[in-house]
Amino acid sequence: MNMDSTVIQLNNVSKQFGNKHAVRHISLNITSGSIVAILGPNGAGKTTTMKMMFGLSSPSSGEVTVLGMAPDHKQVRQRMGVMLQDVSVMDGLTVREIIRMVHSYYPTPLDTDVIEGLTGLAPADLNRRAEKLSGGQKRSLNFALAMTGDPDVLFFDEPTVGMDSETRRHFWIQIRALAQQGKTVVFTTHYLHEADEAADRIILFNEGSIVADGTPDSIKGEITKRTLSFSFSSDLDIRTQVEGLSGVDKIEYRKNRCILHTQDTDALIRHIITIQLPVQEIRIEAGQLDDAYATLLETIKEDH
Repeated sequence: MNMDSTVIQLNNVSKQFGNKHAVRHISLNITSGSIVAILGPNGAGKTTTMKMMFGLSSPSSGEVTVLGMAPDHKQVRQRMGVMLQDVSVMDGLTVREIIRMVHSYYPTPLDTDVIEGLTGLAPADLNRRAEKLSGGQKRSLNFALAMTGDPDVLFFDEPTVGMDSETRRHFWIQIRALAQQGKTVVFTTHYLHEADEAADRIILFNEGSIVADGTPDSIKGEITKRTLSFSFSSDLDIRTQVEGLSGVDKIEYRKNRCILHTQDTDALIRHIITIQLPVQEIRIEAGQLDDAYATLLETIKEDH
C-alpha cells in the first residue's frame, strides 16, 4: 500500500437524527500509516463521524469511503478492525475459545498465538471465562480481537478507559508500531495527553463541525502562548526593564520569579540577552493540548 495514499475520505458528510444535526458538512482525508485522534466535548459529533467511517452508521448526505469503497463492503470489513467504547464479551466462553471463534471469521487472520500475545494476558488467564476478566483485561482482549484479521485500518473509541497505567503504556507502544507498518489508526479519547503524545494529527469537533485540524504542535502553537520565565535577585528591581520588553502579552511575578507570556520565545530571549537583563534559571514552556482545547472551545462560545 502506498504510504501516501488516502485510506479514508469524507466528502461533505452530514448526519441527522430527526431534527438534530449531529454532523454538519464534514470533508476530510486520512492517509495510510497515520494516527489520528478525533477530539471534542460530549455531543460534538466525533463518535457519530467515526461510526460512519467504519460502517455502523450511514450519512444522511455526502459520501464516506474507506480503502476506496463503502465502509460496509465485505472487502473493507475484512481489512478493518474496530474496538468500541462499550466492552462486551461472550459469557460462558474462555478467552481462548473466543479468540478461536473470531479467528475463524477471517480469510487470512493472524496466528492465534500472536492474537493471544496481543491480549497481554497471562497463560492462565487465557483459560478463564471471559466474563471473569477485569474491565481493563476485557478491553485488552477486545484490542486483540480487533487485530485478528490483520487489518489495514483500525478504529478505537475511547480505547484505554479502564486500563491501568502500564497496560495503557503498552497499548500505545503497540499502536505506534502498527502505524510504522503502514496501518492507519483513528481513535477518540477524553485523555488529551494521550492524543498529544500518540497522535500525529488531531481533528477537533464542536457542535458537529471541525473547528481545528493539524498536528498536536501546530494546534497548540496556534491557540496557546508559550511562556518564558526566570528568577532574579530579591535585591534587584527589574520591573521597569521587564515592562519595556517587546512582544510580551502578559507578565506575572511569583516571589522572585517572573513569567512572561509571548508568541515568540526565541525573539524574547535574544532581547533579554542583548539588554543584559540580570536573570537566572531561564525556562521556556509550551502550552499543553488541554490548554489549547479549553481556549478554543471558550473562543467558540464567545463568538456565538
